[in-house]
Amino acid sequence: MTRGRPAFAVLVAAAVVAAGCTVGPSYVRPEVMAPPAYKELEGSGWKVAQPSDAALRGAWWEAFGDPQLNELAAQVSVSNQKLMVAEAQFRQARALVLVARSQYFPTATIGVGYSRSRPSATLATTGGTSRGGSPSASNDFILPIDVSWEADIWGRIRRNVEANRASAQASAGDLEATRLLFQSELAQDYFQLRTLDAQRQLLDAAAAAYLTSLQLTHNRYAGGVASAADVAQAETQLKATQAQAIDVGVQRAQLDHAIAVLIGRPPATFSIAAAPLATGPPAIPVGVPSELLERRPDIAAAERRVAAANAQIGVAVAAFFPTVTLSASAGFQSGSIAKWLIWPSRFWSVGPSITQTVFDGGLRSAQTAQARAVYDGSVATYREAVLGAFQDVEDNLAALRILEEEARVQDEAVKAAERSLALITNQYRAGTVSYLNVVVAQTAALTNQQAAVGIAGRQLTASVLLIKALGGSWSTGKLPTDREVTRE
Repeated sequence: MTRGRPAFAVLVAAAVVAAGCTVGPSYVRPEVMAPPAYKELEGSGWKVAQPSDAALRGAWWEAFGDPQLNELAAQVSVSNQKLMVAEAQFRQARALVLVARSQYFPTATIGVGYSRSRPSATLATTGGTSRGGSPSASNDFILPIDVSWEADIWGRIRRNVEANRASAQASAGDLEATRLLFQSELAQDYFQLRTLDAQRQLLDAAAAAYLTSLQLTHNRYAGGVASAADVAQAETQLKATQAQAIDVGVQRAQLDHAIAVLIGRPPATFSIAAAPLATGPPAIPVGVPSELLERRPDIAAAERRVAAANAQIGVAVAAFFPTVTLSASAGFQSGSIAKWLIWPSRFWSVGPSITQTVFDGGLRSAQTAQARAVYDGSVATYREAVLGAFQDVEDNLAALRILEEEARVQDEAVKAAERSLALITNQYRAGTVSYLNVVVAQTAALTNQQAAVGIAGRQLTASVLLIKALGGSWSTGKLPTDREVTRE
């Protein structure tokens, strides 16, 4: 026994020294092509207004200056049920890091057992016998403690921990991307609801004006100046506009219900009072395209999945090398319970084992090829996420640029339509034109006013989508570190 101890110590020391070896490729972030500037900010002569800060900070929705939106958006992180699902998935991914990390340490088991046995008389050749000459029954009391430890010589365990850490960080990125998604959905629904409130306000005001026109037409008809057709046209205009005002309530109710669900409340217990659209697009810092890689949580999640896939290649490659396991067992064993726990009843054994798969029908090669293919796919997914992010920003920059110009022209159209309505109404009062001209002018004025309100709502929606495309106020500095995802 003494002669075997130095050899065992040498083997343990060799395993510890070799533990610095880690097979598989070292991770390098894939390169992506980022343009020097956004196309929609070059050559068009249009520049977004820049606030004093270089980036959005804190609660990004506060940039719109709407207190009710601020109150609603803050509830998403607290009560949204789908966000809670994403948070639970992150905690699950973090727990898997601890599962993988547990393989760094030995596994120890302790147990207690008792058995009573009698061997077959036709097989027994040794041992005690009973008075009749047949084998006697015997007791076996055992209290073993077993310890085993796999030496991570080739880095399989380290690569597995590395992969799970990266996956947990990706899950954290998914959580933040989900949070940003629902916050932006709430803001979009809120501004669409306020746009409908403004549309309803326009329609109610128009209906009130049409009612006045109808009364005027009735008076003119009673005086023999207007015809019955004029009265019918005025009444048709009034009722059609009232019907439009009522119809707005359908979509408004749906948006109200959608907002309730986003903040985790039953629609029956929630409602938003009607109010006019009283805010405009805020100044949004856009920055340069290369900054987008550090601001989008979905891009960060995709990049972390590339790192996890890279580590899994190392796990697959490590399977080609021998597995070194150190094991030990000790305890007490006796055939008599009275002598079970005394010192002479002790037993122990210790020793290493080395196993190497010599034939597996190509299993390890296939698993390695699979891991490399998963890595290649994750790289392509990451690069596609980056391209999609650039497209999102360009799309909404273009929308804001075009809508700004459209809003300016539409405002001019509203003013012209209102002037035309005033002139034609005066001409009708003077009896120089028919009421049909008034109806046409009223319809044109209302249509242009509704278009202007719709454009204002679309500008706010495009602003929300641009903020979402830029990652809100998030940055990769908020991604949990290796230490943070490993901590219980």
